[in-house]
Amino acid sequence: MKKHNFSAGPCILPEEVLQKASEAVINFNQDNLSLIEISHRSKPFVEVIEKGRSLVLELLHLNDSEYATLFLHGGASTQFLMIAYNFLNKKAGYLNTGTWSNKAIKEAKLFGDLIEVASSKDDAFNYIPKDYIVPADIDYFHCTSNNTIYGTQMKAFPEVKVPLICDMSSDIFSRELDFSKFDLIYAGAQKNMGPAGTTLVVIKKELLNNITREVPSMLSYKTHIEKDSMFNTPSVFSVYVSMLTLDWLKELGGIPFIEKVNTKKADLLYSEIDRNPLFKGNVATEDRSIMNATFTLKNKDLQEKFDTMWKDANINGINGHRSVGGYRVSMYNALPLYSVQALVDVMQELERKA
Repeated sequence: MKKHNFSAGPCILPEEVLQKASEAVINFNQDNLSLIEISHRSKPFVEVIEKGRSLVLELLHLNDSEYATLFLHGGASTQFLMIAYNFLNKKAGYLNTGTWSNKAIKEAKLFGDLIEVASSKDDAFNYIPKDYIVPADIDYFHCTSNNTIYGTQMKAFPEVKVPLICDMSSDIFSRELDFSKFDLIYAGAQKNMGPAGTTLVVIKKELLNNITREVPSMLSYKTHIEKDSMFNTPSVFSVYVSMLTLDWLKELGGIPFIEKVNTKKADLLYSEIDRNPLFKGNVATEDRSIMNATFTLKNKDLQEKFDTMWKDANINGINGHRSVGGYRVSMYNALPLYSVQALVDVMQELERKA
């Protein structure tokens, strides 16, 4: 029996996507060649990457006349410096909501001055700052929509007069937003889209006019747009699986459908955390992530028993991040509702036996 996989990333993928991907590794398109053996410039793979880019824009309700879609190497971490290299000319503003924001800030400081517009560091990043003002004289404003480690999620985004850039690595394609508000969105594939190895970038083309310095080819958005994500060999397998996952999501009903499913999963788990006297949620209620729920046991003496119980129930990947401890339950798009119910059942069983 396959495990209930709550891993924070690399994470669960749809079963049918895994089946198609495994077949393609042996025999892609019934051509007696493996997907990972064919040329990335061959017609079969060009069709894959073009379909992937098209599905991204379709699902986000954006158009290719205004936006370009890229599949790049280096993970979201490379985007931390790539964004600043391309667009930080004098000063940029960052919202600091945790580990990944901190890493983005650290890299951007190499290229110019930064303003930390707001931060939730004062309470261990357990909430999302609100009522802050984004200056109008900065090159761009950067935020992280969902924080996997702490379990917080932005429910609203500020109205800004500067380019809005967002790291959506852990909640891309999970909920409806007005994506046209954003000038650049980036996301590592390994949460809601595919396996590790490729990073999605969706960029408003007019933002390229803001690039004033000479940027090395591999770090230049202009280069990758001009070469259709083929300046160097793309991560063929990661792009292919991402395309399959996006197609799977479209067939389900797109983001409106999956948001309803994700909300049901989150409501089920958070209701149990709030009801069960043995557990305590870590995050301000209004800022709870529907992707990553974090909580602790009030009595640490029960930890060994609880850990044994959920492992015996065929559950995987709910240990909290090593930097914060406790528990973290990741409920990405492909996780079925019954997996969340399985965990809730264990939590209730622990209460009965405590």
